[in-house]
Amino acid sequence: MPLRVRLALGVVLGTAALIAVVGLAFVLQLRTSLEATLDVALTGRATTFEQQFAAGGLPALRVDRSDAPVQVLTTDGRVVLSTPDLAGRPVLDAAALGRVLAGRVDGTGPYAFTTGEDDDRTRYRASVLSDEQGLVLVVGADTGIADTADEHVDAGLVVGGSVAVVVAGLGAWWLSGAALRPVERMRRQSADLASHDDGTHLAVPATRDEIAALAVTLNALLDQQRHALAQERQALERERGFVADAGHELRTPLATLRAELELAGRPGRDRTELVEAVASAAVETDRLIRLAEDLLTLARADGDTPFLRLRPADVVSVARDAARAAAAVGDRRDVDIVVEAPPALEAALDPDRLRQALDNVLANAVRHSPDHAVVTLSVVPRGDLAVVSVADDGPGFPAEFLPHAFERFRRADGARTRSDGGSGLGLSIVDTIARAHGGAARATNRPAGGALVVIELPVTASPVGVLTPH
Repeated sequence: MPLRVRLALGVVLGTAALIAVVGLAFVLQLRTSLEATLDVALTGRATTFEQQFAAGGLPALRVDRSDAPVQVLTTDGRVVLSTPDLAGRPVLDAAALGRVLAGRVDGTGPYAFTTGEDDDRTRYRASVLSDEQGLVLVVGADTGIADTADEHVDAGLVVGGSVAVVVAGLGAWWLSGAALRPVERMRRQSADLASHDDGTHLAVPATRDEIAALAVTLNALLDQQRHALAQERQALERERGFVADAGHELRTPLATLRAELELAGRPGRDRTELVEAVASAAVETDRLIRLAEDLLTLARADGDTPFLRLRPADVVSVARDAARAAAAVGDRRDVDIVVEAPPALEAALDPDRLRQALDNVLANAVRHSPDHAVVTLSVVPRGDLAVVSVADDGPGFPAEFLPHAFERFRRADGARTRSDGGSGLGLSIVDTIARAHGGAARATNRPAGGALVVIELPVTASPVGVLTPH
């Protein structure tokens, strides 16, 4: 059943029940009031007869045909005096006489009651007229006026209550329709968005009520879902791009290695040519190994399996080891590696992963530095961070490259050649390792020229990629 119908029926039933309860209470109160009014009038008449009896006894009581019902009885039920309309029939039976006499004794007062049919009812009041003579006075009055008023009220309640119930039902139908109209509008908009999401939001009513709050909440939910879907699409695109780029990077050294091996296998090659072919194949094999290791590192970082093995380690010691390894390459072009660091700086980290990151940064710095240049590796404690930075004297990063420096397979020149010796994964691995330690990596250019790469590591690590040692 629609909500609007249920609301209207609920209001109709509630209104009918309320009118019935209130009307019944009103009718009962009205009847009590009308009977009280009749009792007051009967008390006045009884007082008049009691005064006449006190003045002249029973002969002083005068009743005729036009009088309202009056009757005097003895305590044993015999009629002494009566108006003609009562025809000498005793109004009170033995039980009623007993209640009258008991009321005289216990102080409850006169006994009042109503007899007759619905269209011909009489209200009586009975009280002791004389204790010495054992007489009981009964006076009555027709209840026609009170009954008519009661009937009018009953009819008014039935007619007016019915009209009120109908009006309440129609009002509830209209109000529920007006209240639910924004909900229906949001439902239609939601259905449209389900079939075709154009980036719009649900209309928020200007009522500032619960429905408006619901619209705001649904819009927030839509934004979260769209953001999640956008991230999922971006992740899928990155994954596709990663696979495509990895395949492209692997294709070149594999093709070169195959060509060198084919040349080495041709007949008529002398020993010198074979040595050169094997040496070139070894270089390409090393390149494949490095690329495979880089891809494996990124794959582990992207997966759910943590890849860090944390332990207390000296950041300065790791930095000096990386500098010595890079110096062996830098000596070929007279590029010096200078380390500026305190004697020691201990932190909770994975020294092997940090060494991998520093090797990548130093390799880039040496590769892009001119001959006879200086590469500076510094370690500085800064609050709760160990800041490791590498600065070179090369041309620096192109301005358009800096926002994308840590993206995978992103090279500064945008080329996909091997002339620069890189695969475009070095800085991406640096950023991945820094973030896995709970830190961050930044790339920028120095004001005096040259590139600067900074790795910030928490001294007390809050890592996101911890692998518990076995």
